[in-house]
Amino acid sequence: MAEASAFREAVGGWADGGRASERELAGRLGVRTAVLLEGLSDLAAVEALAARQGRDLAAEGVCVVQMGGAMNVGRYAVALGPPGLGLRLTGLCDVRERPFCERGSDRAGAPADAVLACSADLEDDLVRALGTARVEEAVRAEGDDRAWRTFLRRPAQLGRPLSQQLRRFLGTKKGRKIRYGHLLAEALGPGQVPAPPTDLFASL
Repeated sequence: MAEASAFREAVGGWADGGRASERELAGRLGVRTAVLLEGLSDLAAVEALAARQGRDLAAEGVCVVQMGGAMNVGRYAVALGPPGLGLRLTGLCDVRERPFCERGSDRAGAPADAVLACSADLEDDLVRALGTARVEEAVRAEGDDRAWRTFLRRPAQLGRPLSQQLRRFLGTKKGRKIRYGHLLAEALGPGQVPAPPTDLFASL
């Protein structure tokens, strides 16, 4: 686990133009696939989903990397894909970021559909899969009910569908989106995992 974390950090350094020992680490760890994710909340959700399925991705030769935003996909795809480490590329992205991901994949010589698009984003898929009632239960259980009720009174939220309100609420405070990404993924029951991560895990 420590070496897998070191590899993930080294990849970030390489993608930012630094020098690191990615090739040596990749060979020692047997990494064959890189899962590209936009941010930390996606990472938290994917790791929780993998754990609940009993998957040890590092042991399977899979490195899950958060890129700090879809705009960085080109650098990460080149660093990890055929022009760099030669790893197989896959991942998840927000639907609006699909063009960036397709261009990044093409730049790295990977299939255009290597990175799968969520309905809006991964949080949106998790909220839809779990259902708004269950998500509101999670909000109350986390002690965020007062903040949630205050949020609902904002003029911009009036009349919006509850699922969209919940999705927006998760991103209104630093760290909340990451925390709920993990919690909502863990709360899903059998057969509730949304299609994009289900397809992602099936391809690994």
